[in-house]
Amino acid sequence: MTTTFTRPAWLDTAVFYEIYPQSFCDTNGDGIGDIPGITGKLDYIASLGCNALWINPCYDSPFKDAGYDVRDYRKVAPRYGTNDDLVELFRQAHARGIHVLLDLVPGHTSEEHPWFKESQRAERNEYSDRYIWTDSAFEGYSMPFIGGESERNATYILNFFKCQPALNYGFAKRDRRWQSSTDSAAAKATRDAMVDVMRFWLGLGCDGFRVDMANSLVKNDGEDKPETIKAWQEMLGTIKSEFPQAAFVSEWGVPEQALEAGFDMDFYLDWRFGGNPNGYNLLARNTDNALDTADDHSYFSAEGGGSVQEFLSQYIPQYQAIRGKGYFCFITCNHDTPRLAPRLTKREQQVAFGMFLTMPGVPFIYYGDEIGMRYRDLPTKEGGYARTGSRTPMQWDRSKNMGFSSADSDSLYLPVDPAEDAPNVAEQERETDSMLAWVRALLSLRADHRALRAKAPLVVLAQPEQGRSFAYSRVAEDGSERLVVAMNPGLNTETITVPAQGDKANDPTVLLCLGNAQAHGSEVTLGPQSFVIVHV
Repeated sequence: MTTTFTRPAWLDTAVFYEIYPQSFCDTNGDGIGDIPGITGKLDYIASLGCNALWINPCYDSPFKDAGYDVRDYRKVAPRYGTNDDLVELFRQAHARGIHVLLDLVPGHTSEEHPWFKESQRAERNEYSDRYIWTDSAFEGYSMPFIGGESERNATYILNFFKCQPALNYGFAKRDRRWQSSTDSAAAKATRDAMVDVMRFWLGLGCDGFRVDMANSLVKNDGEDKPETIKAWQEMLGTIKSEFPQAAFVSEWGVPEQALEAGFDMDFYLDWRFGGNPNGYNLLARNTDNALDTADDHSYFSAEGGGSVQEFLSQYIPQYQAIRGKGYFCFITCNHDTPRLAPRLTKREQQVAFGMFLTMPGVPFIYYGDEIGMRYRDLPTKEGGYARTGSRTPMQWDRSKNMGFSSADSDSLYLPVDPAEDAPNVAEQERETDSMLAWVRALLSLRADHRALRAKAPLVVLAQPEQGRSFAYSRVAEDGSERLVVAMNPGLNTETITVPAQGDKANDPTVLLCLGNAQAHGSEVTLGPQSFVIVHV
């Protein structure tokens, strides 16, 4: 199987906006966001500088895991609208130059999916091997399982929650006779079925997919995921031959593997297991408690953070390994991750956004982050648990329910932020120094400069071991432009040396500045909590 894939050209200038559909905009007054609500806000999304969307699952579902338990891959959930509503969203988005990715959940379905209802029957049928079943209701395995809840005398293997039986892509290493191989007819049928799902929505105007748990398909796979990669190469190879401009971003977190599998982009996911942070967590969320400011040691914390070196030691090798092959993408947050606010202040968030939106790769902004919406400690909703606090309704204005819905407040999907100073779009539209204004300025600059495109190379210029400052250059692929991005999230003024390019000795031109930052020759002086982009 070839590992050479053509990457859609439009990704080089793409900036994504992630929408949690049930929380974005409610047009029919039932307290839950819907597809027409997204369509009605496309002009706002475009005004941010975003030209692409990722919409979390909007398929028919019992919503035990907020839609990641799919009951029908080819039907929009009635609470969001109809398939025609989604097709109209595609049409309206495309008219504004906006691409739309849906969320694909390939590793499991709801236990209410018709495939599973057939698979659990005692009589052999077309779907008996679509899921992973043991030989007995009392024979478990190393993965989570629930026994006895089917007509057949077998246990089904789970992929995540109890309600999500794992689809059968085979086992890389087989140690039970009931396990299918990856080249079995059953595993092939599952791959073909998922290709058909993608083909269905792409044929209706979708521009690609974000893929949930993309590295989890083949069970007992090696650390390098060779069989899962092979499965994706087959599926993506097929679908990209039919839809060459379709884009795919993986929830994988290991870009070398994801891009080899055929994905165009991989997320730099926020991982923190057992108190051990990954590189992204070191940047923005280096604490076990999403609301703990005092013990947050993330880089962007003015008081708690340290040098950027620890982050770079994890990021740079991954960036260099995939250079020219695809994109390693920064997120401001997502539906699984605590928002930066209120743990980080407005200024700390602004410095963070300065970096997120000027690094290589394709950036993803989570709805509401552009106004500094806050993570809140809320009771679980639809399997959200600790993630629920990042899924609250979008805050549009000061009208009823912050402009999200006309429903009674106790009928809302989740409660809106009740604080008197809850951020909202309408107020920030009128403020020149708002978070919203800063995001728009950054994205406007990104759109105007080839050196800030996704493929433009990055070179680290300054990363002092004892200081807080960080500087890097971005250079247009054709060499026509060089920008230097520098920041200091700390509370003390720092001066760094930025090597000049060639024989240029003139003072650089400041293109965008936050706080007190000055550039003279090869020196950049960065005041407390400052950020600057200069042309050199």
